[in-house]
Amino acid sequence: MKILVVDDEKTLVKGIKFNLENEGYAVECAYDGAAAVELARDVGYDLIILDVMMPELDGREACLRIREFSNVPIIMLTAKGEDSDKLMGFECGADDYLTKPFNILELKARIRALLRRAAGTQRAQASALTAGNLSLNTEERVAVRDGKTIDLTAKEYDLIELLMKNPRRVYSRENLMNIVWGYHYAGDFRTVDVHIRRLREKLEENPAAPEHIMTKWGVGYYFKA
Repeated sequence: MKILVVDDEKTLVKGIKFNLENEGYAVECAYDGAAAVELARDVGYDLIILDVMMPELDGREACLRIREFSNVPIIMLTAKGEDSDKLMGFECGADDYLTKPFNILELKARIRALLRRAAGTQRAQASALTAGNLSLNTEERVAVRDGKTIDLTAKEYDLIELLMKNPRRVYSRENLMNIVWGYHYAGDFRTVDVHIRRLREKLEENPAAPEHIMTKWGVGYYFKA
């Protein structure tokens, strides 16, 4: 995990960097808000620790600018403890807030919590395939159309998941048979046609004029997102 630490107190930055690197994090440092924004734009950090009071650009403004292009978790540091300051930080897009002086163990705990939360969000996003009113939850192997769960057989699900994960890629009936049913399946290619027809009946608003499960005449089938 790569973390950016931003504070104009270089001694504090050095201490945070030392402790986080001992935890196995890769840590980079900056000492003003403008540099923080540029680094956040150029580098894919997993988390940013951002002080409020800094030269060039204060932490709140830096947080606002980072939020224009990134959802990276941000912990704000401040010497003030008033609720109004914390609320202002959250309104700028911060995910957490820590008042100086703080216990390094508390900072580490908050970092771990934010990284776990971010990882959970990424998994949820990665497990969802969506096209128009149709979506698949690949972890639960569930298809949903217009907010309603659609019952699919195991092979129907395998087939639509393959197509949705590879939009616009045309698969021949032979390729689909080999991938979804396996090379040793004894059936013929008409099995693919039957499953495509059933998928259209279940997932398309008008099976006769499908919007997603498309035919490439003379070649095979593909998914149009």
